[in-house]
Amino acid sequence: MPQKQLQPEKVPLGRTIGAFLFGLLQSFFRFVFRLIYGVSGDRMPAITDPIHLESATSLATKIRNQELSSVQVLESFIRRVKEVNPLLNCVVDERYDEALKEAAAADALIKSGQYTVDQLAELKPFLGVPITTKDCISVKGMLHTAGLYSRRELRAENDADAMALMRKAGAIPFALTNVSEVCMWWESNNTVHGRTRNAYDTNRIVGGSSGGEGCVQSAAASPFGLGSDIGGSIRMPAFFNGIFGHKPSKLIVSNKGQFPTPFSAEQNSFLGLGPMSRFAEDLRPMLQIMAGEKAELLQLNKPVVLEKLKFFYQESDGGGRMVSAVDADLRQAMRRVVEHLSKKFGAEQVERVQLPQIRQSAAIWFANMRDDSGHGFSFQLGDLRYDINTYLELLKWLVGASKHTFIGLTTALMDSAQCQHGSSKYKHLVAKRDELRATLQQLLGDNGVLIYPTHPTVAPYHNEPILRPINFSYTGIVNVLGFPATAVPLGLGSEGLPLGVQVIANFNEDRLCLAVAEELERAFGGWQRPEVRL
Repeated sequence: MPQKQLQPEKVPLGRTIGAFLFGLLQSFFRFVFRLIYGVSGDRMPAITDPIHLESATSLATKIRNQELSSVQVLESFIRRVKEVNPLLNCVVDERYDEALKEAAAADALIKSGQYTVDQLAELKPFLGVPITTKDCISVKGMLHTAGLYSRRELRAENDADAMALMRKAGAIPFALTNVSEVCMWWESNNTVHGRTRNAYDTNRIVGGSSGGEGCVQSAAASPFGLGSDIGGSIRMPAFFNGIFGHKPSKLIVSNKGQFPTPFSAEQNSFLGLGPMSRFAEDLRPMLQIMAGEKAELLQLNKPVVLEKLKFFYQESDGGGRMVSAVDADLRQAMRRVVEHLSKKFGAEQVERVQLPQIRQSAAIWFANMRDDSGHGFSFQLGDLRYDINTYLELLKWLVGASKHTFIGLTTALMDSAQCQHGSSKYKHLVAKRDELRATLQQLLGDNGVLIYPTHPTVAPYHNEPILRPINFSYTGIVNVLGFPATAVPLGLGSEGLPLGVQVIANFNEDRLCLAVAEELERAFGGWQRPEVRL
């Protein structure tokens, strides 16, 4: 790889002035939102049941060993959902009665002695452990709306492939969590279920589209869950909610049962269903199950020798247009990570890079999301049956008559304004994607990871993302590259909100991301209880 690709780019004066003015606007609007919402929101109910402080892996072990019963664990999490949901609005559907019957059946199987504890660990590693997922990943009999009003009464006829595999491994789905409208925005709010609020500060967003899932995990109301990610929809909610979330390598986990479905094979490669949990140790066994027959490609059980890894880091996108500057708290968190890795594994193993193509992350993502189907976001808002009239719906929204969200409609307009499939601009930006992909493949090899901000700011106030819509580009670029990436929490910042980074590796080197996530959890403490205020 040519060394010049790793050198800082000279920044034109016009771009510097533009970034400065954009930063001033951001500071002004942040001041306005703080006046509107106040310093912090309502306090979370305290976590009082020690079951809620256990990883899913630990709960599975205790259930197999009959130290806890599946019914006991499930009842505990049901109580927690009922306790926090009036405040957070993260759970939008439930199947408590059916889940309790399945939990009783799991307990009966364990007590029967039909299988030894070791056999159960092999055949059903998560036997009796409750699980949640978002309202776009199908669970038989549960709502399957994707936050779209026209689907408000639709229920899934079958489990998504990933959920079916988790069920086969013994997990018991018991609740469904909120999303953004059609899963294409990074705040979870829609006209079916309303808005979800952050457990660390209810005035802040939970991210999207797996925002309800990130929230229910951070509130300790579910042991673990499934998310999906086409532009950061696992990693942004994981970051904003202070938990772990992993977007797998492209085409490893089946997307069947996720709505909306991608328009093309390439879009399908950008989308990834993946695990979410408060504890890093849950990600690896979950991914092993969710990957099904493709798990062998990942070699997840192959040991990772951290001392032999090469740690690259990039502190920002280099000044992307209309993208917020990285918060001081997040810059300091990155420095702490770099200092820890340098001290523990040697400074020669840690290297700062600056990949210039990343500055165009948003443009690259939008271009690569185009395809030859002729369909865009307005077709998704029409339930993949027709294109809505976006301008008419905006007029209806102004008088309170539209069943779509304002941000859903403006996203459709923004989407329609992007370059068209096959145009010269499209080809240029696809080539940029390919160039960046090749650079990173050569840089990372089979023993390197890139540590990069998950997002440039901590969780914004509700509706504030409308004024900084392009910030998702920090995660979106990874989707169109196809690499695996893990969101890793790094404690709380000066505002009492979660900090974090994402760890990116080469194709099918997911185990490197997960191993580094586990190391950073050991070093920085991982998930922090949300009722504890600084």
